[in-house]
Amino acid sequence: MVDSHTHLSSCEGSDDELVAAALEAGVTRLVTIGTDIENSEAALAAAERFPQVYAAVGIHPNSATGFSDADFVALEQLARHPRCVAVGETGLDYYRDHAPREDQINAFRAQIEIAREVGKPVVIHTREADADTLRILEHHAASVKVILHCFSMTTRVDECLAHPNWWFSFAGNVTYPKNEALREAMLRVPAGRLLVETDAPYLSPQPLRGKPNVPANVVHTAQALALERRVSYHDFNLEVEAASAAVFGW
Repeated sequence: MVDSHTHLSSCEGSDDELVAAALEAGVTRLVTIGTDIENSEAALAAAERFPQVYAAVGIHPNSATGFSDADFVALEQLARHPRCVAVGETGLDYYRDHAPREDQINAFRAQIEIAREVGKPVVIHTREADADTLRILEHHAASVKVILHCFSMTTRVDECLAHPNWWFSFAGNVTYPKNEALREAMLRVPAGRLLVETDAPYLSPQPLRGKPNVPANVVHTAQALALERRVSYHDFNLEVEAASAAVFGW
């Protein structure tokens, strides 16, 4: 199984402990995500240390205040690193509004451009900003692979599915009893475009809800999704491995 989106530097425990536990649980690869320049550098350092770890480099919308040309240059350089497999997470967060919306939009568009230039997918965070997120992606990301991290746009799933170069990543919240609409959306995603993630240390799956999440827990979410999709875990694992390879290019 692949954890397509985790934050090693934010999890409890050392990277050594987290990676070892993930491997023991059956995780073959994981992507640790950058949320600003310094954090992206840490993600790359982890990817350099562990052959099973890859990095995404980006500036989270909540960290986008004052996004500048210097940020663009620094991020583009990091994105060319051979252990970097994606740009982001980037996007729009109108729920927390920790950064001015104009800065979020500027950083979002810039990171789409970086992803295009380096030939890597862009990882999308969107919260209470579905319309603007989709508008920017449709206008600016036509030739870029897109990963919809922690997919939540259940009322816009048809629009998202219409883009064959968009992948859908589901986190532990898809296992929560009240999230029936999210499970229904997940069932509509073709096998070749479905990813599984932890977003650790956040969104622990239902059996571990209330505890800090870790990359090893991606297996719990994957098992629940396989059950929902009425396929064996073995077959589901192969499908996710293939979808991950297709988008990340490893």
